[in-house]
Amino acid sequence: MSLVRTNGDLTPRLPALFNDFFNRDLFDWNLSNFFNAGTALPSVNIWETEDAFEVEMAAPGMRKQDFKVQLNGNTLSISSERQEEETLNGRNYTRKEFGYQAFHRSFVLPKDVVDEKKIKARYENGVLHLVVPKREEARKKPRLIKIS
Repeated sequence: MSLVRTNGDLTPRLPALFNDFFNRDLFDWNLSNFFNAGTALPSVNIWETEDAFEVEMAAPGMRKQDFKVQLNGNTLSISSERQEEETLNGRNYTRKEFGYQAFHRSFVLPKDVVDEKKIKARYENGVLHLVVPKREEARKKPRLIKIS
């Protein structure tokens, strides 16, 4: 419960208070990264090294065959679509969300930098790892400047 400072007149705030209370799911603890269906948009870490871009995507509970990774021009896209087939015969449930998860994340990489033939991906311990190597000519190399 939070305290709200007012000028003594609660009437204008009551409709907003009731709307907020009744529009929330009882079990929703305000996890802002989650959709209404209870699935999360996977969080991503991306960093650049001298030789490559590296991507980590937290996606626990997935299988490697659930992912689709594409490079189209300089746009890296990671998506997944998974539908769980489960039988609930004989179970007495009061609430069941459909077993369907899908997401799509896209990232724009610098133009003409990626060596698309050498991209590597692996899924391990709930994290998708991508190594997106840079072309040899795009790698940052120190340039020796002659002093006259």
